[in-house]
Amino acid sequence: QVQLIESGGGLVQAGGSLRLSCAASGRTFSPAVVAWFRQAPGKEREFVAYIRWSGRTTSYADSVKGRFTISRDNTKSTVYLQMTSLKPEDTALYYCAADYTLMSMTQESGYHYWGQGTQVTVSS
Repeated sequence: QVQLIESGGGLVQAGGSLRLSCAASGRTFSPAVVAWFRQAPGKEREFVAYIRWSGRTTSYADSVKGRFTISRDNTKSTVYLQMTSLKPEDTALYYCAADYTLMSMTQESGYHYWGQGTQVTVSS
């Protein structure tokens, strides 16, 4: 069983930066893909970014492209989300997700393993 634990959330002013971490534990962590999703109050959970566990393929939602960077450290079984130029509309609960297949990588349904989330609040 895989456990995903997010950290790094907090309160930041608009224009600021945060780095989120997603650390995996449990079985040997070698998924096909790891992603970040987020859910703002009253809204559905939405895709933010994903990274393939092998190779360098990444993908971003249009709303974060150019501001967020997803990366990984395979030796630490950890994925990061560097967030810069943060906006109040980035305020949300950020979730890490992983899967061993490459199906529907920008959809919630494409991921079997989820963390509990870390809160990011951006003040104006």
